[in-house]
Amino acid sequence: MYCQASGAAEAMANENFKTYVDQACRAAEEFANIYYETMDKRRRVLTKLYLDKATLVWNGNAVSGQAALAEFFEMLPSSDFQVTTFDCQPVHEQATLNHNTILVVTCGSVKFDGSKQQYFNQNFLLTAQTTNNNTVWKIASDCFRFQDCPN
Repeated sequence: MYCQASGAAEAMANENFKTYVDQACRAAEEFANIYYETMDKRRRVLTKLYLDKATLVWNGNAVSGQAALAEFFEMLPSSDFQVTTFDCQPVHEQATLNHNTILVVTCGSVKFDGSKQQYFNQNFLLTAQTTNNNTVWKIASDCFRFQDCPN
C-alpha cells in the first residue's frame, strides 16, 4: 500500500512539473517575441522588461541598474534581430530563494545599422513578479554574446 501511495505522489509530482515546464515554455516564447520586437522597434522602453537591479553582460561588459541599462541601449545602433531557436527550463526554487524563475536561451542573427550581420547567443534569467493578481516576468540577469561561426 505504501508503494502505491508513493507512486501516486510521484506521478502527481511529475504531472505538476510537466505543467510547470509547459507554463515556462509559453512564458519564454511570449517573452522572446516581446523582447526582440521591443529591442528593434521601441528600445526606449526596453528597460521596463528588467528588474531595477538587473545586470546585463554584453560581450563580457557588465551593465547594472535601470539608468545604466537605458544609457547602454540608447548607445546601440538600430537593430534587426532574427531569433532562429530558443530553449527554456524552469530553475529549481532552491537555487533562487523560492522565486519562480526560468532560464531562456535564444540564438539567431542580428544586423546593427552600419555593421554586417552577426550570429548571437543570449541567456536570460526571468523571475516572476506578482502585482494585483497579475504575474509578469522580469529579467534578473541577461548575458549577450556574439558568436563566431567557423567557415
